[in-house]
Amino acid sequence: MNSTAKPIPFGRSMLREHRHVCAFFSSAVEEYDALVPFICDGINCGQRAHHILPSQHREDHLNWLRSAGIDVENAIKSRQLEVEPLESTYLRTGRFNMDDMIVVIQEALKAGAEFGFPLTRLIAHAETVVDDWSSGNKWVEYEMRLNEVLPNYDDPVICTYDINLLTTPLAVDILRTHPMVVIGGVLIENSFFSSPQDFIREVQSRTGPNQSYRA
Repeated sequence: MNSTAKPIPFGRSMLREHRHVCAFFSSAVEEYDALVPFICDGINCGQRAHHILPSQHREDHLNWLRSAGIDVENAIKSRQLEVEPLESTYLRTGRFNMDDMIVVIQEALKAGAEFGFPLTRLIAHAETVVDDWSSGNKWVEYEMRLNEVLPNYDDPVICTYDINLLTTPLAVDILRTHPMVVIGGVLIENSFFSSPQDFIREVQSRTGPNQSYRA
């Protein structure tokens, strides 16, 4: 990350050096109360909004943005707003692939610059990709490996999670893979963030489903 990058308001606080965030929400109202001001601020600053979410949530998501005063159709036409489904991102190879998804995230961030936007604010909502113990382990390793890539960019990446869909083991592992966390709509530095190397070794040493990753 560029040391001169301006702080970004989010979750009643500011995003500074660390911009990989996990945001836990228990309802759509709580989620959009936190996300909408962040999204609107980026649009008003001339930045790009790149959102990844299940296709069945697309219209509800766009309606939240319309209700906040965003000209959704014009933003999509100008490429300032892009809303992608899981099928063209997390599942574009047919099943979640950690290495491919890291490429997808970098492509999204680079695309913003190529389209002439000074910054991309990426929001991803994809906990439904995790469907068993094996994919859960790959998922949290992917989240941790993003910490090796994202410092090369100033763009914030917000990983949103419906806490109602997570088991406790998965929620704890997700928490450990993000330097910043939003809980109760408030952004805080995450004291549970683990050393990437140690965490990845731990995940790779897990040999069997001794904990459930399905809610």
